[in-house]
Amino acid sequence: MTKPRLNRLFHARSGRALDVAVDHGAFHEHSFLTGIEDMRQTVATLVDAGPDAIQLSLGQAPLLQSIPGKQKPGLVLRTDIANVYNDPLESPLHSLHVPDAIEVAVRLDAVAVCVNLLDLPGHPEVREQCIRSILALRTDAERYGMPLMIEPLVMQTKPGSGGYAVDGDTAKIVTLVRQARELGADLIKADPTDDIADYHRVVQAAVDTPVLVRGGGRVDDRTLLERTVAVLAQGARGIVYGRNVIQHPDPAGITAALMAVVHEDASVDDALGLIGGAR
Repeated sequence: MTKPRLNRLFHARSGRALDVAVDHGAFHEHSFLTGIEDMRQTVATLVDAGPDAIQLSLGQAPLLQSIPGKQKPGLVLRTDIANVYNDPLESPLHSLHVPDAIEVAVRLDAVAVCVNLLDLPGHPEVREQCIRSILALRTDAERYGMPLMIEPLVMQTKPGSGGYAVDGDTAKIVTLVRQARELGADLIKADPTDDIADYHRVVQAAVDTPVLVRGGGRVDDRTLLERTVAVLAQGARGIVYGRNVIQHPDPAGITAALMAVVHEDASVDDALGLIGGAR
């Protein structure tokens, strides 16, 4: 981890990071917009809450970077668009990256960029598209010193549905995380395993590449905080949570609770005390 921009992502004392993902609108799925209908207000609320970074798309990133001052959260820029979340699924499926994304990230003063590595049952061509995107982005990322966050995402078919859900199988996650490492990731954003006690295997697969744990769908506050404590104890270097923050009735409170756990090793009960109406 030698890229200087990462010094603005990871907390100087804890060496960890909380990145709040608010790039959901890029994926053409209406349900993803819940809680982020007013993006200007969403970004302002998160800036006041003070996570280490906010993850945004190309079109929304200026809402963060136009805010004056040097103490605001860093920008993690989403660099690809996929249509794999709809139910029923569209056809054909795709994952495409923005060709000049790294130059745009430099101009926007991002601390890192994020790109998917998707593993979809029955659609190996989508993973090939992701790999091609990663290799293309990697070339420019190295040239400009921009940290590349790869998001290995193992999916499974939802029973009785026409869409996909996250697959928490440890072996599958480990395998895809290892591929992300092999492709040259500077950061890896990976799902929690179904058996959270297995998460050290995911960290091991990444070798010395920092692993940030993906939040996924909404869960209750105690479950979220307990899971966060567990993955940090096994070597994760931080978290990337979206809906569990932006769809929370107290976004500032849950952010404060997560920051206390990530940076101060606060207990779950102490962190819950920072949330209004914790559940």
